[in-house]
Amino acid sequence: MDRRFYWLGWQLLLPGVGKRVWQIINYFGGPQNAWQAGEAELLEVPGITPVMAGGLVWRRSKINFEQELEQLHKQRINFITYEDENYPQLLKEIFDPPPVLFVRGSLDKLDYSVALVGTRRATAYGRTAAQRLAAELAEYNVAVVSGMARGIDSAAHRGALSAGGVTVAVLGCGLDVVYPPENGRLMDEIIQNGAVISEFPLGSPPEAWHFPSRNRIISGLSKVVVVVEAAEKSGALITADLALEQGREVMAVPGSIYSKMSKGPLGLLKQGARPVTGAADILNELGLEELFNDVQDRGRHKFKLSPAEQKVYEMLRGDPLHLEELIQRLNFPSQEIMAALMFLEVKGLIKKMPGRMYAAVDSGQQF
Repeated sequence: MDRRFYWLGWQLLLPGVGKRVWQIINYFGGPQNAWQAGEAELLEVPGITPVMAGGLVWRRSKINFEQELEQLHKQRINFITYEDENYPQLLKEIFDPPPVLFVRGSLDKLDYSVALVGTRRATAYGRTAAQRLAAELAEYNVAVVSGMARGIDSAAHRGALSAGGVTVAVLGCGLDVVYPPENGRLMDEIIQNGAVISEFPLGSPPEAWHFPSRNRIISGLSKVVVVVEAAEKSGALITADLALEQGREVMAVPGSIYSKMSKGPLGLLKQGARPVTGAADILNELGLEELFNDVQDRGRHKFKLSPAEQKVYEMLRGDPLHLEELIQRLNFPSQEIMAALMFLEVKGLIKKMPGRMYAAVDSGQQF
C-alpha cells in the first residue's frame, strides 16, 4: 500500500487530535509501522489504555481506502500528507501539525501569510477594518488566512478577494459541509483564489470541539496573527494564545473602550501586542520593509476612501462638526460613521477635537 495511505489512515482515525497521533506515529517510527501495530503493541504506547487500543484496532478495520479515495475524487478534494513537498512549511514547524490536510484549491502562494481573526458578532467597524486590511495586504501579495466564520472571518476573506488576492479558509468540519450555510458562494470564490482546507474527514459536522483544534492550523499557517475584534472570552483569543505558543507574532486592532467586542484586542495590547492602524504595520512586522516604505510613500499622495469615508470627509471640510450632527446629516448607520471617522483619523485626514467634535485636516491629499 502507498505510504501516503498510512498517513491518510491515521487522519481518518484520529482527526483533530494531532498530539495523540504524533505520539503513536513517533513511537513506532512512522505511520506504516504504527498502522500495522496490533492491540498489544499499541498498549505499549504511553497513555494508551486498553479501551483506546481496542477502539483503534476496531475502527482501523472499518476503513475502506478505495471508498474514501472515490469520495474525495467525486468532491474534487485532494489530500496532502506531512511528507509531501506541497505541505505548508510554516505548518510543519508547529508542535502538532495535522498528518494530513484535505484541500480544495491551491496552497502554492503562502510565502507571506497573515491571519485575520475575530468575533462572529462583529460591529460595522470591525467588519470594515477586517475587509480593508485584507484588501490592502492582498495588494502586496500577502495571503490572508481565516476561518470562514460569520463576522470578521468572512469580512477578511471578502476583502482579500475584492483586491484579487489569495486567501485560505480553515474549516472546523469536512470540506463537503458548508458552514455557515450562507457562505456557499464565498467558499467557491475562495477555492478559485486560494484554498479551503480542513483536517476533518468528509462528512464531519462543525462540532464545538473542532474549532479550537482548527485554530491551531490558522495560526500555524501564518507568520502574523491579527485579532480585529473579540470579546473577553473568544475563539480568536484562543488563536492568539496558540500563535504565541507557536512563536508567531500577535497584533491587535484598537477599538472603542466602550465596545464589548474591543475587550479582546485591548487586552492583547495591554499584554504587549503591537497595534495595527493600517497594513503598513503588518508589512513591517513581516519584515517587508521595502513594501512598508512603499505603503508610506503611497499614503502621502493618494488614499482610497470608502463611500462612507468620502462623505464624512466632505462633510468635515467645512466647519468642525459634532458626532451627533454627523450622524443626523449622513445616510449611513452610526457604527459605519464611527468606523469611517477612525480610518480618516488614522490616515491623517481628520482630527478629533474636545467635546466629540471632528474637523478635516488640510493635507493636500488626492483621492
